Amino acid sequence: MAVHYELDRAIATITLDSPENRNALSSALVAAVTEHLTTASADESVRAVVLTHTGSTFCAGADLKEQSAESGPAAGTRRMLALLRELIGLSKPVIVSLDGHVRAGGIGLVGASDIAIAGPASTFAFTEVRLGLAPAIISLTTLTRMTDRAAARYYLTGETFDAAAAAAAGLVTCAVDDPAVELATVCDALRSCSPQGLAATKPLSTAAALAAFESRAAQMRELSQRLFESEEAHEGMTAFLQKRPPRWAAGQ
Repeated sequence: MAVHYELDRAIATITLDSPENRNALSSALVAAVTEHLTTASADESVRAVVLTHTGSTFCAGADLKEQSAESGPAAGTRRMLALLRELIGLSKPVIVSLDGHVRAGGIGLVGASDIAIAGPASTFAFTEVRLGLAPAIISLTTLTRMTDRAAARYYLTGETFDAAAAAAAGLVTCAVDDPAVELATVCDALRSCSPQGLAATKPLSTAAALAAFESRAAQMRELSQRLFESEEAHEGMTAFLQKRPPRWAAGQ
């Protein structure tokens, strides 16, 4: 099973456990996460949900091999939109705890969480621009978190940045030496909170992201699909899978 679910003292933990695939957002992984979110949402004993991972990568983003097998990005794009919307709209707080690499769509999951804790091994990159794509879908959950200047830099350059830079940009709540200790502190605080109070308070902080979904989701889906189907993106993704620079990379 690529995703595990555990309940401990009112905190449900969903663990991405597909390290051989860098926890890429395959149809199976997305379906399992969604199922566990539904379980947590329906369980009145659950106070909050933790999303974490095994291995050195939290989430590498879209499963490009699967998208190729599906003859296009449409199905993957729909899955990603639905998962991000589910995370934001969940009636209970979602905490992401990571200490590993996060790329592309994986950053969308971080942006969709209410609290994000990043350890010292964490690195981030909006790699879409280097594949002939754009962070269209995940802009719905990250533009409402990051400063304008930080979003412009990291969206446009595709460069890798660390946990401290992610915290400074507003992408994560905090960069810490020991994410397990910080997570325990946050979970203990949430256990002392009223379920009704949490359910009423979360929408106050997610209003902007939900508004972005309502107003821009269709536009971003169309942009994402158009770019994925382009010749330039085909070359970018082929080069990535073949571990070579794309033909259009300057200086190559």
